[in-house]
Amino acid sequence: MNLFRSEEHVRNWNGFKTGTEEGMNKVSDVAALFSGNFFTKRLDSDYVSHMQDYLMELIGGMKNLGSFWQIPKK
Repeated sequence: MNLFRSEEHVRNWNGFKTGTEEGMNKVSDVAALFSGNFFTKRLDSDYVSHMQDYLMELIGGMKNLGSFWQIPKK
C-alpha cells in the first residue's frame, strides 16, 4: 500500500498505471473499513458466534471501495 498526498501525486508517480484509478481511496475510507466489528470486537466473549455477521459487514464495506477490494469469484 502506498500513501500519497493527492490524486495528482499518484498520477505523477512513476509506478502509476492508467486504468487503476478505482484502487485509489481515501485513507479515512480504508480506516473506516478496518475499524468495523470484525476487528474491534475480537476480545468480546461472543465474538466467534457473531464472526460470520461481522465478516459479512466487512465484505459489504469493501463493495464501496471499488473492484480492487472485491473478493475474487471462483
